[in-house]
Amino acid sequence: MAAAGLADAVDAFCESIAFSTQESEQYLRAAQALGLPIHLHAGQLSDMGATELAARFEALSADHLEYVDEHGASALAHAGSVAVLLPGAYYTLRQTQPPPVALLRQAGVPMAVATDNNPGTSPCSSILLMLNMACTLFGLTTEEALAGATRVAAQALGMLEDRGTLELGKRADLALWRIAQPAELCYGLGVNPCLGVVHGGVFHGGRVVQP
Repeated sequence: MAAAGLADAVDAFCESIAFSTQESEQYLRAAQALGLPIHLHAGQLSDMGATELAARFEALSADHLEYVDEHGASALAHAGSVAVLLPGAYYTLRQTQPPPVALLRQAGVPMAVATDNNPGTSPCSSILLMLNMACTLFGLTTEEALAGATRVAAQALGMLEDRGTLELGKRADLALWRIAQPAELCYGLGVNPCLGVVHGGVFHGGRVVQP
């Protein structure tokens, strides 16, 4: 798949119910040898050293991170890895230990917010709902949540040079919202004030009406 150009990154689920740290490391070494960027599902249900493993391979991101200690957070910060918070999985699985946001914040680990959209543990495609949950369940500020779904999310995908912020020379991917202030995107439940999106510089949606 790598030789055919069909893969742009790899991911592994390092957990007691999935792959061990040794198995995950073997897989990540093979991916590294092929020049593929790395992601790792780490610390979702237990702390078995997956966070440190992600940092050792300078993973673009370590996802979930309900169970991570000060050493793991420091390792991620030094590796430049992004912590991807997935409140949809936390909610669906009825977990009771949220990610240590204050610890990640103190260590200087950038935090992304994502849906983890999958039929097993997070059957949700609404990033707006995830923004709300990231604030209400995990304690992110609205500024942190909005950055987590845009700029930091792009960083987690290794795409920050091309997208994630509105800057001259970057790809024109953006959404148009009927809101008075950005925090509203983290507030509503079951509402979608999106007027349309611009994808690659092309507008998709209805007619934009001035407020």
